[in-house]
Amino acid sequence: MAEPSITSADVTRWSEALAAIARTGLGFTESRYEQERFEEILKVAADMRVAAGSAFDPDQLIEEWMKTAGLGVAGYVTPKVAVGAVVGDDEGRILLVQRADSGVWLYPTGWADVGYSPAEVVVKEVHEETGIECEPIRLIAVLDGQRMGFTRIPLYSLVFHCRAVGGTLEAHPLECADVGWFAEDAMPTPLAGIERWGEQAFAAIRGEDVDVLFDAPRPDVWRS
Repeated sequence: MAEPSITSADVTRWSEALAAIARTGLGFTESRYEQERFEEILKVAADMRVAAGSAFDPDQLIEEWMKTAGLGVAGYVTPKVAVGAVVGDDEGRILLVQRADSGVWLYPTGWADVGYSPAEVVVKEVHEETGIECEPIRLIAVLDGQRMGFTRIPLYSLVFHCRAVGGTLEAHPLECADVGWFAEDAMPTPLAGIERWGEQAFAAIRGEDVDVLFDAPRPDVWRS
């Protein structure tokens, strides 16, 4: 049987996992011997990330990783949390933004801010990025950003179906190159992860009763 091919995305995921294990270990151990071992793991993780195509050198990666290191519970490394908004209008179209940094289209999304609930962040992000006022209806997806392929940063995205209730289209001058409403058969390109969330998004916009979409566990996850 042929050996499964290993992609740069696989190596990036393994690198981030090792780096997280190492930083968490550094946050919980007081043993100098163990600290040195975790530091070695961090160096291996940095070499792997460079081999996968990182623009940074290993020392820069280690420096960036260590900025999030802490002691005890504060040092337990977990994925960041983002929120996304599938906003529909009366014509059944979806609201999309074109990211200024990459040129890629996606539904409005942003980091989960401290002091806000996820639904509150959704309302804020949609208005800031697009000028549209929206009302969150329900959670329709919890997705792994790395598995979707639109980020190299470990993150979980909470995606809400929302209804547009007002406002005027206006792209954020720094974050968005463009913004617009799009029908299911007239989506722009390049579009991030559409094969993963597209069907779910438009089913929700049509008013269908959809279950929450999530990434099913993979068998033998570290070798698949």
